[in-house]
Amino acid sequence: MNTNLRPRRLRGNPILRQMIRETRLELEDFIYPLFVEEMETGRKSIDSMPGMYRHSIPSLVEECGELIEAGINKLILFGIPKIKDPVGSQGYDDRGIVQEAIRALRKVYGGKLYLITDVCLCEYTSHGHCGLLNEVGSVENDPTVALLAKTALSHVKAGADMVAPSDMMDGRVDGIRRSLDESGYSHIPIMSYSVKYASSFYGPFRQAAGSAPSFGDRKTYQMDPANSREALKELELDLDEGADLVIVKPALSYLDIVSKVKEACKVPVVAYNVSGEFSMLKLAIAQGLMNPEVIEESLLSMKRAGADLIITYFAKELAQTWKGERRHESK
Repeated sequence: MNTNLRPRRLRGNPILRQMIRETRLELEDFIYPLFVEEMETGRKSIDSMPGMYRHSIPSLVEECGELIEAGINKLILFGIPKIKDPVGSQGYDDRGIVQEAIRALRKVYGGKLYLITDVCLCEYTSHGHCGLLNEVGSVENDPTVALLAKTALSHVKAGADMVAPSDMMDGRVDGIRRSLDESGYSHIPIMSYSVKYASSFYGPFRQAAGSAPSFGDRKTYQMDPANSREALKELELDLDEGADLVIVKPALSYLDIVSKVKEACKVPVVAYNVSGEFSMLKLAIAQGLMNPEVIEESLLSMKRAGADLIITYFAKELAQTWKGERRHESK
């Protein structure tokens, strides 16, 4: 054996391993998703997502205090209204649940939180699809874009720092950008779900948000999981329309796509660590099939693939774990 070449020399000490580590996870990498439901008080546990809740506005405000204390200051909000209708009108109502949640958080925390809002109609439509339906039950693209732009504008007027369209309608980034610019909000960034696949990993979220389609599926507007070149096409279109950040969703089973998107663009790339990825690890850990270190390993894989930021339901858990570890080390 050629003893000059021994990679193990750099693995023998934990301090050395940390010193030469190529990829690092930091709290600053994380965006934490939160669900806010139109109810007076309290919160409801989400059976499909252990440790996650649907919050009332008072509960959301309280939760955000804990998040700030833990070091998390970037949120993406999803709303669940009391009333749903075929056109998702509560999504763009200026007194809608997300709009009121933003105002409540601003009143208590001011600029301590960076508030991003998911812009889609699926949580607000009675049929569960992401846009307006025509007489044969297909989603109408252009009329939907107009309502998405209206939704984004209402979020920004309420105090959102950034909007994130997740519907996968053609041209929606351009429609939202024009609406914001014409209304005096040219400074508001758009974080587009540019590469969003029609994935089975969204199952737990659909229970959490009450957004499962009442018929059919979303394969006519979300991407085919078999395609990768199409991801670059979608990316190029969104960048041309003015996207400031781009999301790849899901993340863990699409790390090749995260890597390709990172190589193809010069804007920040966000990996969405989706509900199915979250829940399967949580359940495996609870059953003793894996140890909790698998959480950091899975998120590291997203950073290593090229993600600049990660939307993850693990953010609070990791923040509290790391804080506890630092406290222990300081004793």
